[in-house]
Amino acid sequence: MPRLNRAIELLEMDQPIYYTGGHTGHVLTYEQGKVDAGTWADYINVGMEHGCFDMTGLAAYLQGLIDGGPTRSGHRMPTVIVESPVEGVNAEYVRYNAWQFRQILARGVHGILLCQAETPEAVAAFVEACRYPVNRLGVGAGLGQGRRGVGSEPECAAVWGMSRDDYLDKAEPWPLNPEGELLLGLKIESAAAIARIEEILSVPGIGFAEMGPGDLSLSLGYRHRPVPMPPEMEAVRQRVRAACHANGIAFLETGTPQTIGAIIDEGARVIAGGREDTAKAGRAHSGRTMAV
Repeated sequence: MPRLNRAIELLEMDQPIYYTGGHTGHVLTYEQGKVDAGTWADYINVGMEHGCFDMTGLAAYLQGLIDGGPTRSGHRMPTVIVESPVEGVNAEYVRYNAWQFRQILARGVHGILLCQAETPEAVAAFVEACRYPVNRLGVGAGLGQGRRGVGSEPECAAVWGMSRDDYLDKAEPWPLNPEGELLLGLKIESAAAIARIEEILSVPGIGFAEMGPGDLSLSLGYRHRPVPMPPEMEAVRQRVRAACHANGIAFLETGTPQTIGAIIDEGARVIAGGREDTAKAGRAHSGRTMAV
């Protein structure tokens, strides 16, 4: 049987994954979920950093994805990853706002993206907030005990199509837990993070990361994202990419049909841009066999 999380299954095969969905404007209705169940993308990004924090709509959307499925690849539903409004500036701030992770996970999503990650302590607090305390991998080796509470697991188990106890086992960050079905990501996108990039990306439990060029531009004093990328930003990109590779984390990069081959060959495994033609070209380049 395939994994529940198609994105993780592909990353385990060293295949790039392609996502759709922007920072705002995602329609979270049951009807849209039924339509999006047939998406060309490997995961759907739901932007709640700047979009509406709509838990009722998210629950309805996920049910629509289930009822519109399974996917052509045989998965119960497409993978859904939510951009959280929480800023990863320090551990205290993350813990104070961890109720947002609980709310998002309680709807049954497959991952969360933490924006503006600036310290390893904040990232550890993020991972801990997304884990049940019964799961111990990594505890004492960069992580403290999980802090996610009981209460939502029966509903989440129904979304995932498994028993309550299986959900407790599977709602774990991959690749820290090889059997986990949660994909947690980071954005390195502020000047405050630059000095600690390697420490941040060494925290266990993170599955993918990116250098966020838009917010990093503003943080470094550019009113608009400069093109071509200036040396100071390119240096950050290269450090994030190298730290991802050193820690077994998938590196996120934007691609186009013209650039996707080189980006894949350079090591990117999560592809932004939201274009089906990019995904088609990239899948051909990497020899992908899994159906969409």
